[in-house]
Amino acid sequence: MNNLKGISLFANVGVAETYLEEIGIDIVLANELNEKRARFYKHLYPNTEMIVGDITKNEIKQQLINKSKKYGIDFLIATPPCQGMSLAGKMDPTDERNQLISYAIDIIKELKPKYILLENVPQLLKTKIKINNKLITIPEYIHLELDEHYFFAKQNLVSAMDYEVPQMRKRNLFLLSRKDQAYKWEVPNPKPQITLREAIGNLPSLDPLLKEGLTETLKLFPDYLKKKEMAEKISKHHHPPIHAKKHVITMMHTPSGKTAFDNEVYYPKKDNGERVNGHYNTYRRFDWDKPARTITQNNGVISSLCCVHPGRKYITNKGEFLYSDPRCLSIYEILIVFSLPKNWNIPDWADDNFVRHVIGEGIPPLLVKNIVSELTKNYL
Repeated sequence: MNNLKGISLFANVGVAETYLEEIGIDIVLANELNEKRARFYKHLYPNTEMIVGDITKNEIKQQLINKSKKYGIDFLIATPPCQGMSLAGKMDPTDERNQLISYAIDIIKELKPKYILLENVPQLLKTKIKINNKLITIPEYIHLELDEHYFFAKQNLVSAMDYEVPQMRKRNLFLLSRKDQAYKWEVPNPKPQITLREAIGNLPSLDPLLKEGLTETLKLFPDYLKKKEMAEKISKHHHPPIHAKKHVITMMHTPSGKTAFDNEVYYPKKDNGERVNGHYNTYRRFDWDKPARTITQNNGVISSLCCVHPGRKYITNKGEFLYSDPRCLSIYEILIVFSLPKNWNIPDWADDNFVRHVIGEGIPPLLVKNIVSELTKNYL
């Protein structure tokens, strides 16, 4: 049987689609609002037609519907922006982006594809949107609009760490099967978890580059250049992140799995020495013996939610116990922890901040592969 032909809405740069073609899904059409992200997407998927534009505009939505009918779309994946619902965001119930799901539903009702994957953060289950001047939870809305034609998978909540991804990222998935289809799509059984030690523990230590410059970096890390050279032999994307010296010193005194807020002396401080008030999970190192915590958009910022390398304990010539790798994960390490290919084809024009941001907004592709494989091995 031929591969399912699919459309991707709110496509970002195509993180979710990474392994779909190899398991029998051809994404032939995609939509993304941001031109820079769409350009990245086309770099990765030159054979996919990308429609750049605002899905809330009727001409764009109609163009997507018309093109989908032309291609014979029978699979749809939609990953609307989650910043209005995410724990890492403002959790603003009035955020207009929460309403974007309704435009995907409009397209679904017009196309009636055989199978659908709707993905977002777990907070979606409690988030309300306004439909016909009435507040209704997003799940209630989806069921109200699609129950007539679709079966819904029994399970909604999944964690990426249960599907071969070394990351604890929890997601809400709606898996829908059109009622005339023989196979009813369900979430597969979990798989063994992968720890950070298993995922990146074999990589050599890497020092950060201080914002204060190379001279200051070498004073603190005499082996910085040697480590940098070794790392970049592994991958051009395994290069040192850049951090402020005060943050680096703070993390040098922070053990694996711990937050710097627990330090008696080297806790996060303002320039005047006053203690910083912050979320308990910021300035936190990952734990070697667990999957990484959720990789967010700000995965290159030490003061963001847990994103610092686990580090290794060592003793200085002065007898002081410190911890190596006082830095965020490199791009290369992020690729591994996010289950992207180690040789992911990142365009040369994409800077580190942009790459970190679009990955952090994505859904781990190995999670998608495991979930969608359950469909394709039964359907194809």
